[in-house]
Amino acid sequence: MKVVHLISGGDSGGAKTHIHSLLSNISSRAEITMVCFMEGPFAQEARALGIPTVVFEGRNILRTLSRLKKFIREGGYQIVHCHGARGNLMGALLKRALKLPVITTVHSDYRLDYLGRPLGRLVYGTLNTLALRRLDYRIGVSDAMVDLLIDRGFDADTLFSIYNGVDFTPRPVALERPAFLERVGARWPEDSLIVGIAARLNPVKDIPTLIKAFAQAHRTYPRLRLLIAGDGEDMDDLKALARELGVEGEVCFAGWVSDVDSFYHAIDINTLTSLSETFPYSVTEGARAALPTVSSRVGGVPYLIDHGVNGFLFESGDVAALAGYLEALAADQGLRERMGRRLYNKAKSQYSIETTLDRQMEIYETVLRRQSRPKGRYGAAICGAYGKGNAGDDAILEAIVKELRDIDPDLPIWVLSRSPKETRLRYRVNAIYTFRLWRFFRRLGKTRLYINGGGSLMQDVTSRRSLWFYLLTISMAHARGNKVLMYGCGIGPIQYPSNRRLCSRVLQKNVDAITLRDVNSQDELRDMGITRPEVILSADPTVILPAAPKEITDGLLESMGLDPAGAYICFTLRTWPGFEEKAEAFAQAARYAWERHGLTPVFLPIEAKLDNVAAAQVTRHLEGVPHLIAPQSASSYHAIGLFARMRVVVSMRLHALVFAAGQGVPLVGVVYDQKISSFLDYIGQDLYTDLHDVTAQALQDHIDQAVARTGDRAFLLGGVERLRQVEHRNSEAARRFLSEVEP
Repeated sequence: MKVVHLISGGDSGGAKTHIHSLLSNISSRAEITMVCFMEGPFAQEARALGIPTVVFEGRNILRTLSRLKKFIREGGYQIVHCHGARGNLMGALLKRALKLPVITTVHSDYRLDYLGRPLGRLVYGTLNTLALRRLDYRIGVSDAMVDLLIDRGFDADTLFSIYNGVDFTPRPVALERPAFLERVGARWPEDSLIVGIAARLNPVKDIPTLIKAFAQAHRTYPRLRLLIAGDGEDMDDLKALARELGVEGEVCFAGWVSDVDSFYHAIDINTLTSLSETFPYSVTEGARAALPTVSSRVGGVPYLIDHGVNGFLFESGDVAALAGYLEALAADQGLRERMGRRLYNKAKSQYSIETTLDRQMEIYETVLRRQSRPKGRYGAAICGAYGKGNAGDDAILEAIVKELRDIDPDLPIWVLSRSPKETRLRYRVNAIYTFRLWRFFRRLGKTRLYINGGGSLMQDVTSRRSLWFYLLTISMAHARGNKVLMYGCGIGPIQYPSNRRLCSRVLQKNVDAITLRDVNSQDELRDMGITRPEVILSADPTVILPAAPKEITDGLLESMGLDPAGAYICFTLRTWPGFEEKAEAFAQAARYAWERHGLTPVFLPIEAKLDNVAAAQVTRHLEGVPHLIAPQSASSYHAIGLFARMRVVVSMRLHALVFAAGQGVPLVGVVYDQKISSFLDYIGQDLYTDLHDVTAQALQDHIDQAVARTGDRAFLLGGVERLRQVEHRNSEAARRFLSEVEP
């Protein structure tokens, strides 16, 4: 593989570090040449690192462009990789002539690159923006940068993310803590607890917020000290602020520190207070030293730091929040150690230099693979109840997208969603607002497969209009030449005779295959006389989703104020006609679980805006019983981890039962819809009762039986394992339709 990199040659800071580190390490895997458009330290340092570097100087852009075309053609390069405004402009001009894939790495927000330089922003900023739109692919330095590009309308299929990787190979520290502190002039007691930051001392790093928060925390914990490594124009103002706040002796300004390893091994808590970042090296370097970290919620930092699990995040400029987190870490050595260890483990596995190199090579291979793809209809469109804040429906979409990408990692995916922006950001797919049907209709002319995606979409209990809508989209997809697959779905109940006739007619005429998640749905199709589509008994696609590992779930529980070693019973309830009259019965059952079995009630929502209303109706009757209502729905990854830590789950929500069953947790179902009893029957679980028949005694009896089953893993997991064994039938049907040769 041969790749040419184009860059102006005047770059500095994170972009310079990223490019030099990447190219010097990747040369063993691909043939790399860097072309700069000016001679200087950037090119000289690149050569010193062993990076093949060519400089094309000159102000005549047409002459430079001609030389560059010849150089790339004669060199047999397969990919053009650009960096920065000038590189992007040259790449955009070369694209048509060379007919090679052109990629750019976006190192920073291109709209902010020329702040304070109005003319440069007008000329170079505009040219860079236009060039970015013309290039084939864009690599964001952090998922947050990709989010920004998606938010600005760039096609999700053309975006990749990469991170500034750090070398985690163990290496000796040059100076132990006492010697390092002595060198920088920090003459503090040995038992000092040192907060540190390594940053340029300029306004964007917002060091005043750190000094103010430190001064506040120091009043509570006098052992705290603050070590600031860095230089810049704000130095004098920051020293004056420390004097003004009375912490001059507890704050050390170390100046520029080249020995970053010794710095990070000298501090106890790492911090970042920036107003804007992409993905700062200071956070991963602190993670390499296993330091607990408190950071402003900027750029790609939230992708590394899971708030409350392996660090703390605060909104930029929030002095009180930062002070509170410093105090929490100062007060608890065990918390510092746990957070530091978790951050180290995550950073090492996902943000090492090896991971960065693997990711860059994966991007190159993907681009070349797509370049050789035959032209024609390609892609999948998915329609379902997505973007409405329901964690179960969103988990279905997550599972479908995962399985489609396992089939074809390059497959363009388009989703109808009530919140298209959120769907694009969360799943890295293209999304269209649910009711923009004309745009969806046009898109269906380019896709090969339409998926009516999971859940109980074919029913008229909650809404007749939603049934008509899904039948309309099925008809549209068939009319536009797509194969139509209903994916891991439930059928019914469809109560109105006219709707049953309509549903039968549409599915019979337009659907190629239906994969079902339960036997009752199969009976419902038969009763409606639907015989033409291929009907396959499968399972709910969410059974394939993994749980967060133990240390992540421990952190989630801690962040909710729960002891990871505690014993809990989960209630996942929802508002429904007749529920409010049963709220006290649920409360009595929760009280019984606490008093009889020592299980603390925890209310975990699937759709928070409905489920937490139901939880509040129950907890009004729980005075004197410790309990917790989780404020919002978690991602499926985190939610499954949390359900796995429950001793018993009592649920009206299907996907709470699916998530918990997959982890071998005893279940008690409350049936408001036949899908609940259908699922429990399908996996061989018999502890359920109809909502209208719920009594405190019935729930208590079921809880007793569920607790007695906690040791019977074979029974609890057996039914779900059978589901996992047949779930692949969903993706097999999709694979078959996607691989069919176009007529």
